[in-house]
Amino acid sequence: MTELKDILYNSGITEVHGTLELNVVKIEFDSRNVSAGTVFVAIKGVAVDGHDYISQAIENGAIAIVCDVMPEEIITTLTYIRVKESAFALGIMAANFYDNPSLDIKLIGITGTNGKTTCVTLLHKLFEDLGYKTGLLSTVVNKIGDKEIPSTHTTPNPMDLNRLLREMINVGCEFCFMEVSSHALHQHRVAGLKFDVGGFTNISHDHLDYHKTFKEYIYVKKAFFDGLGSTATAIVNVDDTNGLVMTQNTPAKVKTFALKNVADFKVKIIESSFSGLVLNIDNQEVWTRLIGGFNAYNLILVYAISVELGLESLEVLTGISNLKSVEGRFEYLKSEKSVIAIVDYAHTPDALENVLNTISSVRTKNEKVITVIGCGGDRDKTKRPKMAQIAAEQSDKTILTSDNPRNEHPEDIISDMKAGVPVERSARVMAITDRKEAIKVACSLAEAGDIVLVAGKGHEKYQEINGERFPFDDLEIVKETLKNLNK
Repeated sequence: MTELKDILYNSGITEVHGTLELNVVKIEFDSRNVSAGTVFVAIKGVAVDGHDYISQAIENGAIAIVCDVMPEEIITTLTYIRVKESAFALGIMAANFYDNPSLDIKLIGITGTNGKTTCVTLLHKLFEDLGYKTGLLSTVVNKIGDKEIPSTHTTPNPMDLNRLLREMINVGCEFCFMEVSSHALHQHRVAGLKFDVGGFTNISHDHLDYHKTFKEYIYVKKAFFDGLGSTATAIVNVDDTNGLVMTQNTPAKVKTFALKNVADFKVKIIESSFSGLVLNIDNQEVWTRLIGGFNAYNLILVYAISVELGLESLEVLTGISNLKSVEGRFEYLKSEKSVIAIVDYAHTPDALENVLNTISSVRTKNEKVITVIGCGGDRDKTKRPKMAQIAAEQSDKTILTSDNPRNEHPEDIISDMKAGVPVERSARVMAITDRKEAIKVACSLAEAGDIVLVAGKGHEKYQEINGERFPFDDLEIVKETLKNLNK
């Protein structure tokens, strides 16, 4: 139990009605979860405004209300606190409620469009292999030491985030590696956290359904580095044109990494094949099971962060050579009839292009590339034609299909995608709405040596249709189909 006045420290208070000498049992931003002894924080969301539910929160037992706008009716027996921005205040309050856990653990955040999940997962595994107890907060799963907790968001809400960090500390974790999404930054989910290292992978077309413009998307990402402290380190990709934009106003120490440009941490690809990469990192040669140029970028960031955290260069390189591919990220298998299948989470134009470029760089050119690709419903529509264009131009055959249609008709999404298919490639493109059927057709079209890419869903074990999630696993369907075709 914590006092309200302590929880509100640094939250941006502008007005108070009532006493702050209250014992708080919990903090809630969903009025349905409010019970006796709760502080309710009213947040203006994208679809719902928490201010509309203040009365419900009070009925459910709220003892204090934190809000951007004071309600017209003030109940004298309750406490009301107006703050500059309630979403920001929630982050600060959550950190205070859990006794600022980010001060007691080395917290490493990675942001960017592509590569976040891979980098934090590889870092978690690397440090774990080297004997450190660590935590992980990612799109795929959250981990507290050996304990796994299902992930619902790339970056959890502030209350869950701080609670998970405190649990990590309680079981002896020294490090936490976490993804920091643009949504989380815009919604102040990481407000109140102290990061020791911030990493930037890259930035490209994504989430414009939420951020509206690419410029806004860039500056939301940049806010992460603006908010780092003077004792932190920012490590950015300077092969990306916006890499140094991220660090223009940061108080943190700045380090850079690159494959092409001059940088503090350099990587060079010596060999690239379906068996892995041979890289030169810091004038040392290292082999890794990971495939593709985009993974060279991921690995040099992993290396840079590890070294900045005090690990020895040679032990990091040795650890890198033992790392395996992250679930749903360029997962590779070969059938008995020598058909190569790749499952990847690529759901942005840049990520899809990276995967197809990687395939192109390691193929012999005598085989066909057959790509299955869909786009999510209720998300950025402007990337749909671009995704289809990239797939059509870089594949011998392309099957446009359903991804997570959510509340849209799959046929409408596919129609948007078709608009990007070049006329001269249209004869090599087909549409199959049922994703399972599309995967089966792609595998049946493949002959020995051909490559089937199933892109868009990667690690996901579901397909979301009209608000429901149905079991669906791209990799398992590929395995089952190829096994049946071998009979």
